This record gives sequence, C-alpha cells and structure tokens, in this order.
Amino acid sequence: MEQRVLGRTGRQVSVVGLGTWQLGADWGSVDEGDALAVLAASVEAGVTFFDTADVYGDGRSEQLIGRFLRENPDSGVVVATKMGRRQAQEVERYNLDNFRAWNDRSRANLGVDTLDLVQLHCPPTVTYSTDRVFDALDTMVEEGRIASYGVSVETVDEALAAIAREHVASVQIILNAFRLKPLERVLPAALDAGVGIIARVPLASGLLSGRYTHDSVFAADDHRNYNRRGESFDVGETFSGVDYDTGVEAAVEFSALVPAGTTPAQAALRWIIQQPGVTTVIPGARNVAQAEANAAAASVPELDADTLKAIAELYDRRIRPQVHDRW
Repeated sequence: MEQRVLGRTGRQVSVVGLGTWQLGADWGSVDEGDALAVLAASVEAGVTFFDTADVYGDGRSEQLIGRFLRENPDSGVVVATKMGRRQAQEVERYNLDNFRAWNDRSRANLGVDTLDLVQLHCPPTVTYSTDRVFDALDTMVEEGRIASYGVSVETVDEALAAIAREHVASVQIILNAFRLKPLERVLPAALDAGVGIIARVPLASGLLSGRYTHDSVFAADDHRNYNRRGESFDVGETFSGVDYDTGVEAAVEFSALVPAGTTPAQAALRWIIQQPGVTTVIPGARNVAQAEANAAAASVPELDADTLKAIAELYDRRIRPQVHDRW
C-alpha cells in the first residue's frame, strides 16, 4: 500500500489506516477475538497506522492494540492515541501534571515506553491559543514520553490555529464527501507547513457506505442512536452533523456516482486519499471483511474529474446548508 510521511513525525504511514473507536465502544459490541482479527487483517492488507484514544471503551481499544503489538512485535505499525476527554474539558486541566498521568495510563495500556503520536482530543477552542499547553507537550517530547504530538479538532479554525503551532506534527479532522470545508483552507495550509492530515469519520458514520435506509435501527449503545442531536458529544461526530434522513437520500445519489467494480465505501475513501494534503484516512471496521474492503480502497483507481464535480455538486445541493458554516 502507498505510504506517505505523517507530517512532522517524519514517519511513513499507509494512506488507509485503521480507526479503532469501533473496537472500544459506542458502535455496538465487538468481542475481543473479532477485534484482534480486525487488527491482524488490516496489517495483512498493508495498513501501518492505527488510531485510538484513551476514552475508547475507557482504554479497551488501547489495550487490544497493546496486546496485538506484543503478539506481533515486527508489525511496523505506527500508533496514534489521544488524551484529554477522560475529565471535564476545561482548559485548566490541560497541564503537565495531567498530561503525565494520562500519558502513563496510555503507555501502560499500549505496553510501550514512548508513544508514537499523542493527539489532544478535541479540546476547548481556547486551548489552541494557550502557550503553556504546547509548552507542556514539548516537555513530554523532551522527557521521551511521546515521540510527536498533534491535535484532533472539530472546526476549520481550530485546525488552522494548530497548524500555525511550530511543533504540531499532525491534525486530525472530519473530512469526507459530506464535509468539504477543510478543502478550502486547512489542506492547503497543512501542505505548506508540512503538517500531516489524518481524515476521520470518512464514511460519515457509515452513511457513505450506502447500506442504511430511513428504517435502519442502531443499537442502544451506538452513538448513531444516542448522539443524533449532540446529546453526548459534538453532533458533527455523528453522520458528520448531517440530518439522518437527508444523509440517507444523499448517500443514494452518491452511490449512483460510484464507478463500476467499486463499492460506495471504497469510492468515498478514494475521494479522500486523492485530496492534496491528506496523509491518511482512518475508517473503522467491526469485522475482517470491512477491514479488508477498506484497505482495498488504496488500490482503487482515482476518481475522474466528472465524478469529482458531481460529488461537489451533490454536496452543494444536499449537504452544504446543514454543515458548511458550523464546523
């Protein structure tokens, strides 16, 4: 699989990575055996980048990855985790003492001395303009606790503020065919600064797979059921902030644009991969078949100019009014 340099980390990672929120919580249950099989199948298919967080299953996702790393010491996988959402998200809590404590927990979960990449997990907006936060992160690098640090953001303005920080290695942002705003300023700025872009929620919580209908039912412990109006966290994380029924109808139109021999999900991932400035995209998977299909998107031919134009027109007509000015 094609490898790209992940910004200021200097590390090479696969253009299709693996998001492991599903293996922790909030997407229905995934048992341990299935989770480990997803990790193994992803690596077998060429994936060299796992993204996790300390809150995914309250550490379960990190622990599963840690077990996989112990059992596969030569996997060559770069692991990115996140911190900052296990406590109330108040800027005062983003300090060196807390960073060290959160870091100790993630290092224990993953079974490593130095974390490859640690990302602030969608912190309060004021955090990006608070120098002491980034001074503390620099100290963590100096202490050998982390090799590099980045941020996971909700908004374009947060991403731009992070990119302007000298030592921010990467920015993780929602980017998909139903969330085009980052194309305007974020991707060009990251490309110019040498900052990596990790594209998350690439399938708009599954909408772009084309598998869901107006009548689809999600489990009680699935955020696509309990966070549709932002009851638990930013609504932009669920269906990219798009009203579900609108998203289902738009997904039908998206599916009609997909080239023969390619699934809608693979086309959605390919669309992201070919955007200038993107380093890697991190779809999740609940089973081996999904993991293999996602990885195969790296081999799908680039979408042609007519298809790209049709996707942009679909966004403008169906999606833009709901999301473009919010994030």
